[in-house]
Amino acid sequence: MTTVGVLGAGQLGRMLALAGYPLGLRFRFLDPAADAPAGQLAEHLRAEPDHPDCLDAFCDGVSVVTYEFENVPVELARSIARRVPVYPPPAALEASQDRLTEKTLFRELGLEPAPFRPVDSRDDLARAAADLGYPCILKTRRLGYDGKGQHRLDGPDDLDPAWDSHGTVPLILEGFVRFQRELSILAVRGRAGEVACYPLVENHHGGGILRRTIAPAPDLNPGLQADAEDLARRVLERLDYVGVLAIEFFECDGRLIANEMAPRVHNSGHWSIEGAECGQFENHLRAVLGWPLGSVAVSRPCEMFNLIGVLPPLEPLLALPGVHLHLYGKAPRPGRKLGHVTTFGGSDAVRQLLAAGDASFRP
Repeated sequence: MTTVGVLGAGQLGRMLALAGYPLGLRFRFLDPAADAPAGQLAEHLRAEPDHPDCLDAFCDGVSVVTYEFENVPVELARSIARRVPVYPPPAALEASQDRLTEKTLFRELGLEPAPFRPVDSRDDLARAAADLGYPCILKTRRLGYDGKGQHRLDGPDDLDPAWDSHGTVPLILEGFVRFQRELSILAVRGRAGEVACYPLVENHHGGGILRRTIAPAPDLNPGLQADAEDLARRVLERLDYVGVLAIEFFECDGRLIANEMAPRVHNSGHWSIEGAECGQFENHLRAVLGWPLGSVAVSRPCEMFNLIGVLPPLEPLLALPGVHLHLYGKAPRPGRKLGHVTTFGGSDAVRQLLAAGDASFRP
């Protein structure tokens, strides 16, 4: 029986396992957390990923290694790749872990990012802000996610507080983009280079965290889907990518501004479990194992809602028609992703139930 090794054992790993079991796959997860969600479903090695003895045990007998978060040390991924195939390739990790590297890659491939400047000193910050204008966003180059590591600057008085908050790590300053909405595309590339792209979806955030995804994105100019697929293919081919890749965009006056990419299955693709003929998790596994890709066609339009911090009353939620509930086995705490709901119709009723614990869903 084929065993897939996964670095990280969070909810994305959990959903990979759930997608892989019907295919006859086994899983081994490596994660130091005792309460990791995927550890409830599969073999879980509790250790730091760079521990040499544990790494031997992790790699022994696995057919392929993948990862469910992008902050895996690149050198670790390269070390594992000398023993067993690692997909997506370590080059994709390297490109995605540094915002400056990522945006430079976008620009080289013809994707249009927000204007940006590297910031390594307080003087750099002042010059970059004068160049890009206000408002602008100061971000850490590494380890930022769900809105973390960001500071909005509305004028010169914000320079010192922003620098004092972040000035000990490499930074990047981005110009402010006045966009109509946020979109994302998920693309999957197989070992032989075959590519399939899911439709663009519309995303809504609150507090830097994804709250809601509408799939497919409504009222979409057909040319934007073709543009997004072309841009995704450029990234996939440059990185010799294998697996699912997510790219987040801003729609701005009829064009796409590239925001960031994630070299893994992605929150904005959770709708695909029920909403596409082959969901992102199964397609990622198919790709990394060298199996044929599944159809990315939409079964029917749907919406996905994240459950953040606190769970809604479950029985009334499950009583609604067209609702699919996914819980991650995580203890509630503020800002934590506890699960998601996908609904085919009746999204207003779902939103009303979620609003009891999450103010971002209140009118």
